[in-house]
Amino acid sequence: MDGANVRFPGEVRAREESALAFRVGGKLVRRHVDVGDTVRAGQVLAELDPGDLRLQAGAAQAQAAAADAELRRATAELQRYQTLLNDRLISRSAYDQAETAYQAAAGQADAARANLAVARNQAGYAELRAPRAGVIASRQIEAGQVLAAGQTAFTYSVDGGRDVVIALPEARIDDVRVGQSALIDLWSAPGRRLSGTIRQIAPAADPQARTYAARVALSPEAARTVRLGQSADVFLQGARNTGSMSVPLSALQRGAQGAGAAVWVVDPKTAKLRLQAVRTGAYGAERVPILSGLGGHEWVVVAGGHLLRNGQQVAPVDRLNRPVALGSR
Repeated sequence: MDGANVRFPGEVRAREESALAFRVGGKLVRRHVDVGDTVRAGQVLAELDPGDLRLQAGAAQAQAAAADAELRRATAELQRYQTLLNDRLISRSAYDQAETAYQAAAGQADAARANLAVARNQAGYAELRAPRAGVIASRQIEAGQVLAAGQTAFTYSVDGGRDVVIALPEARIDDVRVGQSALIDLWSAPGRRLSGTIRQIAPAADPQARTYAARVALSPEAARTVRLGQSADVFLQGARNTGSMSVPLSALQRGAQGAGAAVWVVDPKTAKLRLQAVRTGAYGAERVPILSGLGGHEWVVVAGGHLLRNGQQVAPVDRLNRPVALGSR
């Protein structure tokens, strides 16, 4: 039974996750990494066909060269008109026309240089690089695929902190707060508890599940011992509960003659069952508080109770179906 702690299933996730995408569209010609690969900052992850982008950069460079040539011509023309104006051989309006032509040429040259810089940047965008060291969590592309600009190519988990993501039911949202202590029990290593704290609680419920997403930050020491995607149970310490102890919903049975609620309790000396009547509190999403009928030290059957009978002898096992000695906790 679970008394002081309330349990929530969760999954280990990176504290920082982002979707990586090309900033330009094109045909994917090479993919250098796959799911689970560790990458360093700046490493090339995938490449687009750069042919069209290079042609665009070449065209922009030619336009910039033409604009520079026009600017040089306009500059020389303006200088000649300045000399003629000083000698009073041309009117002021003729000089103003030459100056206007020079300013237009200068603006076109600046625009052409900017277009050239953009085209060169886009040619560089044909390579998708890792912004920081991390791990490729998922891949959505394959060589030969034509991608649109901004289409997700990889999901990327940054090296560093690790969180356990859990879903809080509406009935529990007021019992949990940011900074609250928690214990994490990995499914792959039952019994080895890791420490953590509630780091974040979503301000709005998921529209489908009607639960609130919460992130439990693992301590730095614990974060180094877990892997992304591992399943875990989170036990929130100090969460308010409606009873001093609780049992899983699957443990509840009908009482004698179908009256009230009961649970199957195992006698630790004889390993035999007896049906114990209990008084319950308000039902939760996965557990129900026991207000009376149990002392908190009993062995309670949590699954398959509908197949049991009074006095039947049983052999307890853990979640991995391994025998457990009665009396051990």
